[in-house]
Amino acid sequence: MTGKLIGTIAHRGAILVYIAFALFPLFWLLKVSVTPNDLLYSEGVRLWPSRSTFDHYHFVIENSAFPTFFKNSLIVASSTAFAVTVFSSLAGYALSRFRFRGKYVIIALMLITQMFPLVMLVAPIFKMLSPLGLTNSLTGLVIVYTAFNVPFATFLMQSFFDGIPKDLEEAAMIDGASRFTAFRQIILPLTLPGIAATLGFVFTAAWSELLFALMLISGNASATFPVGLLTFVSKFSVDFGQMMAAGVMALIPACLFFLLIQRYLVQGLTAGAVKG
Repeated sequence: MTGKLIGTIAHRGAILVYIAFALFPLFWLLKVSVTPNDLLYSEGVRLWPSRSTFDHYHFVIENSAFPTFFKNSLIVASSTAFAVTVFSSLAGYALSRFRFRGKYVIIALMLITQMFPLVMLVAPIFKMLSPLGLTNSLTGLVIVYTAFNVPFATFLMQSFFDGIPKDLEEAAMIDGASRFTAFRQIILPLTLPGIAATLGFVFTAAWSELLFALMLISGNASATFPVGLLTFVSKFSVDFGQMMAAGVMALIPACLFFLLIQRYLVQGLTAGAVKG
């Protein structure tokens, strides 16, 4: 009993240490965001400032373009997550249920797209989007993000479809349902955990992506949140308080999104690890 108790305490202690380690950067983000500028460097290292203020938040909301950055990121991330989930659901179902010529070639090509460093593709993508008028455009960003996230999301959704017996939609089709009706009314509800996992992964990836947003967008009107953070960095100084305040506010939609889908997300990530 003593050994078991010690093991339990050690196990839970290790979990608490890991949680503290993981959350400490977020705590420091919050701490710096409420620290007045005159105390940022004068107080040294403290767990909490001797005096706090919300001036940084007020400045970011009232006197910066952060609301525009926030809105643009929300539009891009939500649109990308929706588009990728639709395309990857259809593609994942096709790869799971049908046999057709060139299937494994398509899978190989999708895997190859994940092997190249993204920085290699910035110039070709810019050259393709520029004649179409899709540079400096949120639509262009959504198209690029969708293209790069569909392959992984397709394999993720395929793993969930593989875990669902084919007999279910076959029975529905025997009763008169079309293939698409069986897919929409029977299979999709069973893959809600997979859809939530896909939505969460893609939303986070699009929300925090910087490289393409920086290279394809010029000007604050279409800039997303990661690019907008760079506006707090000037040639000779960095406004850490304002940058951290913007970072804290940018966490809000992601946290709310994951709170809404957390039940399905945990099921999806666990199921996806054992299916396929």
